[in-house]
Amino acid sequence: MKKDIHPTSYRVCAFKDMSNEEVFLTKSCTQTRDEIEIDGVKYPLIKMEISSSSHPFFTGKVKLVDTAGRVDKFMNKYKNRK
Repeated sequence: MKKDIHPTSYRVCAFKDMSNEEVFLTKSCTQTRDEIEIDGVKYPLIKMEISSSSHPFFTGKVKLVDTAGRVDKFMNKYKNRK
């Protein structure tokens, strides 16, 4: 194995799913300015839009997020075809 190839900033970080506010701890070397306090201990905070706790594949819930209206436009265009 090669020496000195692993990052030196490998530490415990908090990952927060912004869609359902769930937080979990794991190790990472990602740099961030945000911090969060969990049980009296401060951890670097990494914010995510989606994780396994909110992804439809893992939750079994179908949640369609369409901010531009593209799905509605498609459905209106092809609703009479079978």
